[in-house]
Amino acid sequence: MPYTDMELPEKLPVFLQKEIVPFPYMIFPLFVDERDMLTFSMASTQENLVAVVLRNGDATGNGQTLDYRSIGTLCRITKITKIGDTKFKVTMEGLNRLRILELDTSGTVPQAHCELVREFVEKGMVSDALVQSLNALLKISLSHGKPLPDDVMKMIDYIDNPARLSDLVALYVNLPLEGLQELLETTDPLERLKKVYVYLTNEVQRLQVKSEINTEVNRKVGKNQKEYILREQMKHIQDELGEEDARTADMNDLRKRIEEAGLPEDVHKIAVKELKRLERINQASPEYTVSRTYLDYLAGMPWNSSTIDSLDIIRAEEILNEDHYDLKKIKERILEFLAVRSLKDDMKGPVLCFVGPPGVGKTSLGKSIARSLGRKFVRISLGGMRDEAEIRGHRRTYIGALPGRIIKEIFRCGSNNPVFMLDEIDKLGQDFRGDPASALLEVLDPEQNFSFQDHYLDVPFDLSKVMFITTANQLDPIPGPLKDRMEVIRLAGYSTEEKLHIARNFIVRREIEENGLKEMQPEFLDNAIVKIVSDYTREAGVRNMQRTIATICRKVAKEITQKKPLRTPITPEVVAELLGPRKFHNEVAAENDRIGVVTGMAWTESGGDILFVEVTSMPGKAELILTGSLGDVMKESARAALSYIEAHAVDFGIEPSAFENRGIHVHVPSGAIPKDGPSAGVTIVTALVSLLTGKPARRDVAMTGEITLTGRVLAIGGLKEKVLAAHRAGVRKIVAPERNRDDLEDIPDNVRNDLEFIFINEAREALEAAL
Repeated sequence: MPYTDMELPEKLPVFLQKEIVPFPYMIFPLFVDERDMLTFSMASTQENLVAVVLRNGDATGNGQTLDYRSIGTLCRITKITKIGDTKFKVTMEGLNRLRILELDTSGTVPQAHCELVREFVEKGMVSDALVQSLNALLKISLSHGKPLPDDVMKMIDYIDNPARLSDLVALYVNLPLEGLQELLETTDPLERLKKVYVYLTNEVQRLQVKSEINTEVNRKVGKNQKEYILREQMKHIQDELGEEDARTADMNDLRKRIEEAGLPEDVHKIAVKELKRLERINQASPEYTVSRTYLDYLAGMPWNSSTIDSLDIIRAEEILNEDHYDLKKIKERILEFLAVRSLKDDMKGPVLCFVGPPGVGKTSLGKSIARSLGRKFVRISLGGMRDEAEIRGHRRTYIGALPGRIIKEIFRCGSNNPVFMLDEIDKLGQDFRGDPASALLEVLDPEQNFSFQDHYLDVPFDLSKVMFITTANQLDPIPGPLKDRMEVIRLAGYSTEEKLHIARNFIVRREIEENGLKEMQPEFLDNAIVKIVSDYTREAGVRNMQRTIATICRKVAKEITQKKPLRTPITPEVVAELLGPRKFHNEVAAENDRIGVVTGMAWTESGGDILFVEVTSMPGKAELILTGSLGDVMKESARAALSYIEAHAVDFGIEPSAFENRGIHVHVPSGAIPKDGPSAGVTIVTALVSLLTGKPARRDVAMTGEITLTGRVLAIGGLKEKVLAAHRAGVRKIVAPERNRDDLEDIPDNVRNDLEFIFINEAREALEAAL
């Protein structure tokens, strides 16, 4: 009985799926699980008939509305094979198109009231021509592609029914599911035949183009270049099918990044122009890599990407106090910045310069500032940098060109307002490759760096939002114009009490954890830490103190692994036992007052220090001998001191004949260490007067000050560092220029209360205190 004449059951089980569009006369397999087998089990009671329908949505029964196609295929189950524990292969045969009139999803299996789609076509010239043309096109396409089996080819030759032929050819044409469903829903056989003819025409054209491509590729390349052939074929095929190859996808991705980067208008024009140029460059060319890297930097720079500043001043102050002890001026400066930032959104980033000896926390302070502001932290070291290109970058005409360190680090951090630390700015070099210090002039000038132009990028980038922090051990090596662009903040060093606090609250806890003693927690007594500071690590910072505490922790850890009892608390006696003989002695307390020997104070890049000026005389030629690796300025101070004393010998009670036939020798011990500076003038005057009058000089009095030929005392620098060093050495009285009286505010209260300060305007006033 023809399928169109058969009677359908009142309700047919419906199999909704999204994988295949079956056609009449088509035999196909379906792979299903146990849940779907319920549908086919019910079909066995309905003459093995089931409606196979394409589903649009993902919803399933249980009263939900299903999104399905109204036209499906009536199929008969021919065979069911179990292929696993829960998988089945159902072989089916397509019988006829059917229309879903009403779908019932209330049961465990969807069922539908359906009707068969009756197809009728009247043969005529149009249908005959279409059938013949379709047969010819099919044979042409088969000649270019994979041929069909002989029995299928014969069957096609004998088919003159347009409906039957259109369904058979539809299976051969490579169409997506939507296209196949569209053919299934075209119930007019003649209309369906026309659509199949259009699809097959396109298929023949595609196959002909493919054949031409193969011919062209074979003509261009040799037989042995199989890999190249495959790549070319894939490229042409992708072009014809409208698919993107790897390079096209890469270019599109780069174009998208450029559009989303928020580039300024002038920079955007340059980027688009460079991208068009890149598309024309062969990938094998070295220029391709240069241009590609350049565009990566342009698209990846944080043109508009900023971190939001944390404007909670109280929280910022808590973070700064957590990480660092004291440093009031620096903390106050950061809080001032936050206060202004909260009132003015477009505030330009300040440029701070932390100057101080090693180990006082300059670099770590930068990290704390970044944490308190909620900004990203970037650090580069300028020590030994001699190439200007390290700052400004290389021009792209050079092989291996790259941006400068400034742009490169901002690119990496992904923010245009980080805290940017430039360490060791006083150790910049200079040679034939340029002057990095001069290149930094634009970087560190808020009035210019809004349009900083790196040689590699060759477009302006705004650095005005960056908070630059530089560090240095001393200011003298920094060129004047560069120094003028920075706000200098000095970190002089720490007193014994401050070091005790830092060790107790920061260093001891950290070193105990670092050395595996967290479970044991040995206790360091305060007097033990003081002994470490005074006898083993006399310094301005805390770096050596940290190393010494770490040494003690390691020795304690070693004893624990040797099954010895834990040493706790750590007392001064334990410190002496573990560290051995003391390394420093109290130079002042260990010596008696002597004639011609005066205690002076000096400043070094490692902090303050004390030095002794020794003067003696001998019969012979009247001359001044200077030894002790003295610099030119210090030698001039000694000559000026001697001239001043000779001119005022009577005032000091010195016989004028004392200078006749008598050589005077000025020596500063530690002769291997270079010494220079004008601040030893007062000390040399006092030592010479002590020698010539025979009066001993007090060892516990330390002095500093530059003198003139008339005996006036001028201001000096680094008073805080010098006073801290003198205090560590046991000095009890400080003689300093009157003009440095205001510097007392920088000296810790406990040190200031421990010392007696005498401020002088004339050199003779120092003699009263010291002799």
